[in-house]
Amino acid sequence: MTILIVEDEQRSARLLRGLIEAVRPEYQVQGVCCSIEETVQFLQTNTPNLLFMDIELADGNSLEIFRQVTVKAPVIFCTAYDEYMLDAFKSNGIAYLLKPVEEADIRAAFTKLDSIRQVLTPDFSILDKVLGNSRSSTYNSSFLVRSRDKMVPILVADIAVISFENEVPFLYTFQNEKYPIFKTMDEIEASLDPGAFFRINRQMIVNRKAIMEIEPYFNRKVTLTLTNKTTEKPIVSRLKVTPFLAWVEK
Repeated sequence: MTILIVEDEQRSARLLRGLIEAVRPEYQVQGVCCSIEETVQFLQTNTPNLLFMDIELADGNSLEIFRQVTVKAPVIFCTAYDEYMLDAFKSNGIAYLLKPVEEADIRAAFTKLDSIRQVLTPDFSILDKVLGNSRSSTYNSSFLVRSRDKMVPILVADIAVISFENEVPFLYTFQNEKYPIFKTMDEIEASLDPGAFFRINRQMIVNRKAIMEIEPYFNRKVTLTLTNKTTEKPIVSRLKVTPFLAWVEK
């Protein structure tokens, strides 16, 4: 998930970013905008999944943004003013946090977001079973990668790990080959069957068959021993440990 912060106070923006990364380290803060004009320009070319937005900005009320550009993402408002609450919830607002914002506030807002997404995201599994359909056709069976001067297909079944390294995702195969792939991690994750692959943190997706051992790690995280040695250490982020362990047992 990508996040845009709209906040004109640099200190508040840094604190908010730190709280977001502490609560949801697997999420990516895509940018910080400090004015209406800058935010409108950003949203004209970018589509973040979530916005954290202050109300009073240096060049006016941030609710003006919604009159200048279409905002499809939900918004968590963080402000020192309580009189804009009604207008905020008319403008994609799902939470209204009063400053000073604390970690518990951010955690509660994300919990609310998760609940909303769960309700609004359809579960097709029952319908598929009734109709005898398979949704596996929506997932990639292979990826094209560059090998020297050629493009070669790598079967998804042969991929052990996808790891984001030096700003580029790499595919590690069970045959101990490594290839760069020029897609975002979000695009790759959406192309893979979630029954076979799990995104353990913002930088790594693992194949169930590549997992050999799971060990406790500090701060309630776990680390994995995989069939492949990767540049990045395979650590399951704290908030993903419970769903990851449940996924492994399925």
